[in-house]
Amino acid sequence: MPKKIALISGITGQDGSYLAELLLSKKYIVHGIKRKSSSFNTSRLDHFFKNKDFFLHYGDVTDSLSVNSLVDKIRPDEIYNLAAQSHVSVSFDLPLYTSEVDALGTMRFLEAIKNLDLISKTKFYQASTSELFGKVREIPQNEETPFYPRSPYGVAKLFSFWSVINYREAYNIHASNGILFNHESPRRGETFVTRKITMAAAAISKGIQKDLYLGNLNAKRDWGHAKDFVEMMWLILQQKEPSDFVAATGKNYTVREFVEKAFKVVGIDIIFKGKGLDEVGISSSDGREIVKVNKNYFRPSEVDELIGDYSKAKRILKWEPKISLDSLVEEMVLNDIKLLEKN
Repeated sequence: MPKKIALISGITGQDGSYLAELLLSKKYIVHGIKRKSSSFNTSRLDHFFKNKDFFLHYGDVTDSLSVNSLVDKIRPDEIYNLAAQSHVSVSFDLPLYTSEVDALGTMRFLEAIKNLDLISKTKFYQASTSELFGKVREIPQNEETPFYPRSPYGVAKLFSFWSVINYREAYNIHASNGILFNHESPRRGETFVTRKITMAAAAISKGIQKDLYLGNLNAKRDWGHAKDFVEMMWLILQQKEPSDFVAATGKNYTVREFVEKAFKVVGIDIIFKGKGLDEVGISSSDGREIVKVNKNYFRPSEVDELIGDYSKAKRILKWEPKISLDSLVEEMVLNDIKLLEKN
């Protein structure tokens, strides 16, 4: 039986690298799309390069010709569109670019499948997001919860979400959305708040950094491990019928609680005092003010509470998360300590 062929956009990112790892372990031939850059951006993929079933191609989801030619050349059995400008705060500064990548990028893949006569061959997975829910209409959120995005990123992803459904219904493409709640790992980008926290915990414990500035400490998020979530991506495309699924843990915590867990790994107990912009996180052992609030890190419009209901995925896909938040945070902090010692 011939090996399945997968094409992953956004393969150089956190999710892309874990997904490539999973698919290679399942004996897929994996093709990835990477943007041309003046600096190396493939560090998460270094351990794949000797694998004869792994291939990288230059491409860009903002370029229709690029997407079309790659899909035509590879003619994959499965496409996983993970490419995105995925930083919510940055989307307020770059709304048009975010829309070009996160909204129209998805449309380019769907058009390629339709126009290259791949409808009967190629299954399509779209990485959607809990940011669709934004100003939440119910708690917890599931596949039937009304959307109310609160950022250009969320709005662009909503365009993609409905594009997938439209092409599924109009052209019978096997196209599905995974509505992924926050998911982290040691491979998380350094500009995301969770990685910013774990890096700070590592650096402060080693005396390299003095303090950590954050925005909204009250924001509640449902945090899972990226390794768990990419397994669900794969399961979605193994189904006979396409559909949309929430990936979550069903538990949420404040940013404040995430900070407490991260510093606990390095033996620092953080006690928070004060309110609003005057709130500080103090080391219980020596009274140092370690965590401070900076108004510049607040979003123009906040998303206060996200918590997912993954019961549909559990019922149909037989999927549920395996890695706890405590284990995830510990893994991230210990990895950041290793990176500090190595460098």
